[in-house]
Parts: sequence; structure tokens; C-alpha cells
Amino acid sequence: MKLEASLLPCTLIADSGATKTDWCLLTPDGTARIYSTCGLNPYFFSEDEIVRELSASLLPKLADAPIEAVHFYGAGCIHEPAEVMRCALNRCFPYAHIAVQTDMLGAARALCGHSSGIACILGTGSNSCLYDGQQIIANVSPLGYILGDEGSGAVLGKLLVSDVLKHQLPADICSRFFERFGLTQAEIIDRVYRQPNPNRFLASLSPFLAENIHEPILCALVCNSFTAFIRRNVMQYEGWNGQLIHFCGSVAWHYRPLLQKVADATGIRVGNILQRPMEGLVRYHASTTE
Repeated sequence: MKLEASLLPCTLIADSGATKTDWCLLTPDGTARIYSTCGLNPYFFSEDEIVRELSASLLPKLADAPIEAVHFYGAGCIHEPAEVMRCALNRCFPYAHIAVQTDMLGAARALCGHSSGIACILGTGSNSCLYDGQQIIANVSPLGYILGDEGSGAVLGKLLVSDVLKHQLPADICSRFFERFGLTQAEIIDRVYRQPNPNRFLASLSPFLAENIHEPILCALVCNSFTAFIRRNVMQYEGWNGQLIHFCGSVAWHYRPLLQKVADATGIRVGNILQRPMEGLVRYHASTTE
């Protein structure tokens, strides 16, 4: 007897960042249905809070679809927090196989699939890893936007606003910056040093660079930050010059031409560039038997 498609076991894939989680319900016939909830970082959400959020925002949308496996890739999903997420998902999907992994592994699988390579994230923050086709085998610590995160939106915003406030840019560019955001120097200092999530605030300023990338001094700022990311991260992996280097994230996507320019200048070979990992994760899990 042939089962209806709605009764066949499905796979649920999640890519969770700081503010948003993308969910994909993958059916056996290859249909992919996308849903969204808030970001679910288990460093900041308890098990009960995660269950409440999923019960309210996700489970009703799935309409009792038979979930056979859940693959959750998320920020903060290491050690004890990963177990918090696994327990919460197990309560929501008691008959499914649950796998909780880091967002970096999600990016690697989305970008590289089942092949080896170096996977990089350039978004609000930055990160990278050497990937063997299944797992991460080396990772250069990103260190966050104060000590690292080269090439990220937060660091691009930090470099930009520092140059504006220290009058390192032409006066007309500084005037455009203040007109664009309607911020005073005092407000910027308050947002960076006194308000929560200064990295997100700084990243929110970085689109000014893309809007004015025709200015040579701003183009150089972006290129120098991408060069620093490559030299301080990518080139630390053994055999980097024999690997394809892949990128995902909003910064990588919106600055693709400049990223390719820097890659050519530094001698790295660029592979895939994705705005978001989900498309690649669907391909990965549709072609794997794990």
C-alpha cells in the first residue's frame, strides 16, 4: 500500500543565528518548505524557553508532519548549551533522531558538501574552519570583534566609525555618514560602550561602506579588512593553498566583487559564496544517508 506523501517521514533542518532561525522541512519527494522563528542560542535560552518558543512559532506550522530527523545548526551549540538544545528538541520531536551542531559546521556542510575545503563565515562576525568532507578538523579562533572577527560587519563598522570620529576620512564622507544615520558622536559612544550588543550596532553601520564603495578610501578599508581575514585566518590552515576557500554570510555576499579581488591578490582560490547556508544544507542532507 502506497503511503500519502504527507505521511512519509520528513527531515527538519535548522540554521540558527543571533536574531533568526531558518527551518526547512524536507520531504522525501524533495519538496522544501521554509519557516522562521527567532534566534535560539542556548547560551541565552533555557530548555523550557526553547520548548515554549517552538510550540508557539514552529510546531503549528508543521501540521503534524512526521519528523524522522532534526538537524539543528546554531550559534552557541557547543558543550552544555548543545545538550540544552538537544533536550528541548527531543521534547518537541520525541520520535525523531536529534543532531545538534555548531553554526560553523552548518556553514561547512552547506559550502563544501561532502568535499574537503576551507569554509568561512563573513557576517556580523567572522569565523572559519578546515573541513574534511564530514567534520571540522581545525579552527582558528575568531576571538570576537574586539580581538579578531576580521572582515566581519562588526569590524567593518568599527573601522568606519573610528575613522569618521578621528577625522581620518574626507569631510564630505563624514558628513554623509552623519546624515545617513542621524547619530551624534556622543550617541555612538553610548551605543558602543554602554548599550547591549555593540557588535550588532557596529555591523548596522557597515552598509554605508557598500553604498559608497566607489570612494577609493572606503574601498581600501574593506579590502584591507578582507586581506587581514585571509592572512590571519585562512592562511593559518595547513595546506590552505591546495584547498578551495568558500564563503557564506551577508558581508561575503554583498561584497562578492571585492572579496574576489582580494582573493586574487592573496593567491587563494574561491569556491562557493552563499548569502545563507540553508540552500547548501538542503543539498547536503538530501544527498547523505547519515
